[in-house]
Amino acid sequence: MKRKCNIILITVFLGATLGSCTKNISTADNTSLKQSINQSALNLNNAMSTISASKAYSILTVSDGISKSLSSTDAQYKVYITLDTVKGIFNYKPATKKDKWGMSLMRYFTKTADDSKMIVNMPLSKVLKPRLLREYKPADSTLTNNFMISVSDYHNNYNNYHDFDYILASEISVDNVVTGNLNIKSAISPALGINYSSQFAFAGSYTVDYKYESGDTTVSSFTITGDNKVLYEEKLLTVKTDTCRFGREHQYILTIGDVQIIRKSGTKDVSVSVNGVLQLNAVVTIVDKEADSEASVCKKRDIQITFDDGTTTTVSALIGNSVANIKTLFDSLHSVYFAAYVVDWIAYDIYYQRN
Repeated sequence: MKRKCNIILITVFLGATLGSCTKNISTADNTSLKQSINQSALNLNNAMSTISASKAYSILTVSDGISKSLSSTDAQYKVYITLDTVKGIFNYKPATKKDKWGMSLMRYFTKTADDSKMIVNMPLSKVLKPRLLREYKPADSTLTNNFMISVSDYHNNYNNYHDFDYILASEISVDNVVTGNLNIKSAISPALGINYSSQFAFAGSYTVDYKYESGDTTVSSFTITGDNKVLYEEKLLTVKTDTCRFGREHQYILTIGDVQIIRKSGTKDVSVSVNGVLQLNAVVTIVDKEADSEASVCKKRDIQITFDDGTTTTVSALIGNSVANIKTLFDSLHSVYFAAYVVDWIAYDIYYQRN
């Protein structure tokens, strides 16, 4: 039996449950574990330093304090939009007078040519601050369209919050240089539950993935990879209960490079392995700082590792400099505001023939 769930709860649930962790582990090869966890943490921190300094990161993590949810007045609206409906090249044009928020976004864009894709050109400054997109600024006439999102696949079939399916495949460019690719697939139905995946591949070698699939056992994961190698992954399996709002944790898996830590429910044992080899002498302790299920990356959950030389460390200490950016990436892969404010709203306006 599949679990019926509102998409809004995904952010609450995953932002709450996919968290950083700490555990005590003892291994037969303590040196190997200590070296591996330190090197794996260093690789992750280096990757996050590169990612967070990129233009793509600033675009992907845009929120501007605005909710992208539909208002209550839109509760009854339905759309079925495909790429054929919205394909073409659309260029931003500055507003010439003040407009009310909520006016058609197409008032600020002009379709300049036909194309097999949906290509939107606009100033990067308007992407980074979505509130400014519908605001009149005299200086807008001096802006250049230095941001482009090229959509090669689009499908938006919306009936209500509990019944929709959505696809977006796109390439992002700034100043004519590709910065990354965004791909989203989402399906929700009363019968089948939730199946959501969002991926952003940064130009270069780093990719971030977020997946959520509901069911009798719900599986959610957030992964950062580089050169096809997992640098960081948190995976959570939960089972439905009558008393727990988001389900009871069944299994928690944290992977940092070559090191993997696993805890199964109903046991205090936490296993740790290096390159798939179980470390029998390590001591790992997962520390949940609050009893509820709302643990977030290195905030309400941490993992302490004790090596055989008596020294200890925690995951939060190893990747402390990266924690905030990892959590921001995690939240952004669910929200993807810039795509909603540009691609989706233009698509809605074209669908309804608003101008």
